Amino acid sequence: MKFPRSILLTLLPGVALAFSAYGGEAPDRVLEGAIGGGDHQTYRLLPFEVPAGTRRITVEFEYSGRERRTTVDLGLLGPDGFRGQDGFRGWSGGNKRRFTVAATDATPSYLPGPITPGRWSLLLGFPNVRADADDRFTARVWFDDTRVDAPLRTGAAWYRGDLHMHDAHSDGGCASQSGQRVPCPLFLTAQEAARRGLDFIAVTDHNTMSQANGLRELQPYFDRLLLMPGREITTFSGHANWIGGIAPLDFRVGSAEVPDWNAVLAQTDGQGIVSINHPVRPSGEACMGCGWAAPDNTDLSRVQAVEVVNGADADSEWSGIPFWERLLSTGRRLTAIGGSDNHDALREVTDAGGAALGAPTTVVHADALSMPAILEGIRAGRVFVDVQGSRERAMTWEAETGNTRAVMGQSLAVAAGGEVTFLLGTASVGGATAELIIDGQVVERRSIPAGAPAHALRFSWRADGARHWIRTNVRGPEGRLWLLGNPIYIEPPVG
Repeated sequence: MKFPRSILLTLLPGVALAFSAYGGEAPDRVLEGAIGGGDHQTYRLLPFEVPAGTRRITVEFEYSGRERRTTVDLGLLGPDGFRGQDGFRGWSGGNKRRFTVAATDATPSYLPGPITPGRWSLLLGFPNVRADADDRFTARVWFDDTRVDAPLRTGAAWYRGDLHMHDAHSDGGCASQSGQRVPCPLFLTAQEAARRGLDFIAVTDHNTMSQANGLRELQPYFDRLLLMPGREITTFSGHANWIGGIAPLDFRVGSAEVPDWNAVLAQTDGQGIVSINHPVRPSGEACMGCGWAAPDNTDLSRVQAVEVVNGADADSEWSGIPFWERLLSTGRRLTAIGGSDNHDALREVTDAGGAALGAPTTVVHADALSMPAILEGIRAGRVFVDVQGSRERAMTWEAETGNTRAVMGQSLAVAAGGEVTFLLGTASVGGATAELIIDGQVVERRSIPAGAPAHALRFSWRADGARHWIRTNVRGPEGRLWLLGNPIYIEPPVG
């Protein structure tokens, strides 16, 4: 059976830096005006109405005359102007063409806070305008801007990241300059993730999004590391990460307002992804609610993933793999991911006491290094987990029957008696053993030659007309799990 051009090539990064322009939709408000000599060293207010329900204001500002030394500075005032509680929201002078403000985060120079409906104003300052100036300015304003920043990199590739960590915005701590244990600054988390060669991280502090503002400030500096906002929804009956959503969320499961997990999940409203964290950890005084104890009627259609590896638990009794596989066997197509659950950015090792950043690493095949692309790759199941966070170990998983092909996370329709050929591509796992797993049972093991930088294994299987999920693991010479792959789903043909 002939496969397309070697799958092993897809293990190589081969991506280029992005230089695409910031695209967008039509603005909600356009404010225009003239600039003349009389504006020299004066200020001007440009009022605009913000409707009720607005959660974010985004502004782009441009003007002519720079070649004539016309200079315009920019700021933002809320409805109370300079005198009230909802007043001055920031001043960027001439250093930013675009900025955004919301309750959770704002472009540096501006203050996050509630977006009160009413009359807001852009504040213009004119430090220098020549007497004969005849220039124009345009301010474009968007409410609840849905545009996306340009990707840090373009091109389909396997991107490596960590989807679970904590810092000073919850219970992350590290050693201070004098060696005292203190809340660990967010910058150290990003710096350490970059040092470890990760492409993306999700910072998931407990029940808060205060870190979102810091992430917005840090992202321009970390222009090779995607910083994604997230939170660990922490309840008395389980923990789950919500990655990509920054709206307020009431986490009080068991209260009159939030009676159960369905009430929590409904608030995510399809934004981002939700993953069940460390589902079989014991819940007690050491970690109340750590294990997943939501009732069976919880709507898991609103959940996209399960954290099957948390820190160093892959080969322990606390592994989330059996929990995930039981859900797969009920027909749920939830993506297996991993997360370090790091609480100390400077931690170097992963053991029973905690995990270093990137151990495990979740490796996602995505169309670009952007939050929408990474989250879509996770939803699609194009993911494997590098359990030790090795940086180099890799796998791909394909299946083919007749002229039909599927890759990890996809379905393949096969009639009873149909032959399927699976291809496992590996890199940097010489001396390991590959496991073929069908519906949770290991049905075949194959050795990978020692010293092989890249290797491909073929497995043949004959369909029986029923539904199955088929995936692979790679284990090291001592039996420890190195790589965990997501399934390809076998379905009977329709009709």
